[in-house]
Amino acid sequence: MGLLLALLTGLCVAGVAHGIALYRRDTKLPGDLALALEVGATRTGAVGSLIDRLGMRYAPAVLRMMGPQRAGRVRRRIDLAGNPGGLTLNRYAARRAVYGFLGFFGAFVLILRGQAVLAALLVAFGFLWVEVGIWAAVQQRKAAIERTLPDFLDVLAVVVSAGLGFRQALDRVAEKYEGPWADELRITLRQMDMGVSRRQAFEELRRRNDSEQVAMFVTALQQGEDLGAPIVETLIQIAADMRRADAQNARRRAARAVPKATLTITTFMLPGTLLLLVVGFVFGADVDFGSIAG
Repeated sequence: MGLLLALLTGLCVAGVAHGIALYRRDTKLPGDLALALEVGATRTGAVGSLIDRLGMRYAPAVLRMMGPQRAGRVRRRIDLAGNPGGLTLNRYAARRAVYGFLGFFGAFVLILRGQAVLAALLVAFGFLWVEVGIWAAVQQRKAAIERTLPDFLDVLAVVVSAGLGFRQALDRVAEKYEGPWADELRITLRQMDMGVSRRQAFEELRRRNDSEQVAMFVTALQQGEDLGAPIVETLIQIAADMRRADAQNARRRAARAVPKATLTITTFMLPGTLLLLVVGFVFGADVDFGSIAG
């Protein structure tokens, strides 16, 4: 045990010395990290900006350890999350470095004090905190898009039926909306302005969003274009299909919630209620436990 503690102490000291050396070294920052620190800091809080600045010099080392394939998967998840708080791949790496150091250093201190459970929790914090934030942002963004999309399609159908072309109607309606779906549409419109075909721009829209409703919208739009179907009828049909899918998903969630609620009631609430009733009856009857025990 003593040898293990000595080895861990030596590793921590070496890690701190190496970290100080990297911090003092004049290292050129990657382009997107430098831009994120200067511009993206306005999209994040003071704590996030401080963490980015502390870990910025270690981001290249973290990316090298991740490898290109894992870095590509992380970049994909960040795109699906909509770059929350100006998050980029290099800012992700900087935060992983800071949280990893805090987690392992805190875990080492807790192991010395014999608190192994808290040490394991701190290690999990260092590994998973950034991932949890990205996962939550992905779910929130997906829910916001799927909540906005049917109403957006209804309004778009009305504007197209009024005589505007699809491209102009899309631009006009997108100006009236805010949130992640409006941001995605503006990106798509800018791509089309730069010469990207409409089909390719909407394929990129599908790729950036892990949503069945967005995929349904793009597929139906492309099929309607290939078959020559009227765009207004296509938009109305897509909106109706999405609302039916939402209703079915709501019924599924309700069906799954009933067994969970039943399990919670029978496992926790019912025994607790019975215990309170028994204790109330016993104390209300003024039972002399001393005479019962003899």
